[in-house]
Parts: sequence; C-alpha cells; structure tokens
Amino acid sequence: MAPGQILILSRAHFLYYIETPGQARRYGVGLGTAGQAISGTYDVGGKKKWPTWRPTNAMIERNPSAYGKFIDNDYVQPGGPGNPLGARALYLYRNNRYTFNAIHGTTAPRSIGRSVSNGCVRMINDHVIDLYERVPAGTKVTVL
Repeated sequence: MAPGQILILSRAHFLYYIETPGQARRYGVGLGTAGQAISGTYDVGGKKKWPTWRPTNAMIERNPSAYGKFIDNDYVQPGGPGNPLGARALYLYRNNRYTFNAIHGTTAPRSIGRSVSNGCVRMINDHVIDLYERVPAGTKVTVL
C-alpha cells in the first residue's frame, strides 16, 4: 500500500495508517457485526469534527427499541460528548456516493476490538482525533 492510505484488517480489529513504505501507525477498532461488516475499497469523502448523527432507517427497523427517539420524526442528535459518533468522523464513499458508513469515535470504548457496530469503524476518541488530523479527504481506505 502507498503512504497516506488506510488499511483495516477486520479479523485483527486494527486500522493501519501507512506513513512510509514499511511503516504504519496502528489503531485498535471496533467493526460491524456479522452481516453488517464492510469490506472493499472506499475513499474518505468528507470529514467532520463533533458530527451530528441519525441512525439509518434500516438500523431503526432492525432495532426499534434502541432507536425509539428517532421513530416517526426527523430528529438528528447534535454533535458532542454523548453522540455515538464521538469526536470525529471520516465518511466513507464508494464511486462518489456516501455509503452510510464512517470511521468515527465512540462513546463505547469497550467495543474496540469487537464486532458490534452496524457497519461503521469505531475508534477511541483520542485515536480518531489523531487520525483525522493526518488524513485528508480523498484518502483511499481498504477493508480486508
């Protein structure tokens, strides 16, 4: 992989930011559950500090008890320390379209190293802040 790219090894629950040939920064991540995990190649199509959040309709349908406050309305949770996307978000695009997945912080740091999300890549907030500062929009992301 070329410097400046991101590699996510799903089985190991690690994200690697390639700095130079043969050298990378490694971060632990939480990933999607069986059937929700992502794979393939993406681009970072956008970035946001303290992002807002609303679950997808599919998430609400799969687990209405968890997302009750979002049913039958357009409520969007504001960014901040209680938001499930955490401190930063790197939005994943494929063919110039948002995939509804992101690399983002979390309010559940114990989920790092586990497959528990709806498909997004979770990171400890301090780690996603570090990655956010290193990664420009357009960065290639490969998930294996």
